[in-house]
Amino acid sequence: MPRFCANLSMLFTEVDFLDRFDAAAKAGFSGVEYLFPYDFQAEAIKAKLDVNGLQQVLFNLPAGDWGKGERGIACHPDRVEEFRAGVDKAIAYAKVLGNQQVNCLAGIRPQGYDCATIENTFLNNLEYAAEKLEAAGIKLVMEMINTLDIPGFYLQTTKQALEIREKVGSPNLFLQYDIYHMQIMEGDLARTMEKHLPAINHIQLADNPGRHEPGTGEINYRFLFGHLDRIGYQGWVGCEYKPATTTEAGLGWLKSHNAI
Repeated sequence: MPRFCANLSMLFTEVDFLDRFDAAAKAGFSGVEYLFPYDFQAEAIKAKLDVNGLQQVLFNLPAGDWGKGERGIACHPDRVEEFRAGVDKAIAYAKVLGNQQVNCLAGIRPQGYDCATIENTFLNNLEYAAEKLEAAGIKLVMEMINTLDIPGFYLQTTKQALEIREKVGSPNLFLQYDIYHMQIMEGDLARTMEKHLPAINHIQLADNPGRHEPGTGEINYRFLFGHLDRIGYQGWVGCEYKPATTTEAGLGWLKSHNAI
């Protein structure tokens, strides 16, 4: 059975962010991830991790103004210096939290630039981040996101991500494979994960439609969890879904799979 970590940006939102670490541990999780740690002192988060015996699994590089709808700046030619400053900030947090991988959100395609300029910006930013993070002992992943939830998002498919990874050429750049997003964009989940397993360093889940917990939609998660074991996936699976009711009420799927 895969190792599941709680995404604290989506789960346990019935309580304040720092209290979600307690709730995740009480529910049986041994690892946590979330979108961003930057609104809190790294030491305050580390204290919550330590007291609950939790492993910090993943967070994102700074991604612009999230509240205003920005979803990453890595493909924005006019924000390269901001992106690079964000890499330094993420490294500083990761060192305190013991976090060994961070995710890069490409962002929504900016207007006013041609395709080549946008792609080159993304490639150069990934190369820069991968090198800086590798020196700090941190892996870099990039996430493909569906364009129904986020219209215009730049990195959309596994094929595109693999091509970008090859162009960057860094051994420290991997894919974050979100089952929910890829079910919408391309399907063929099991074969894709098996074929490209060496390039995948983190997996996330939610069912479709609705982005709720496994068992609420069309994806055969019982098969996929066994499949991940069969193909030898060793990483974490982040539970990045919106509970259909409450977090606690929606955790029955974990218990039914004997995962916690």
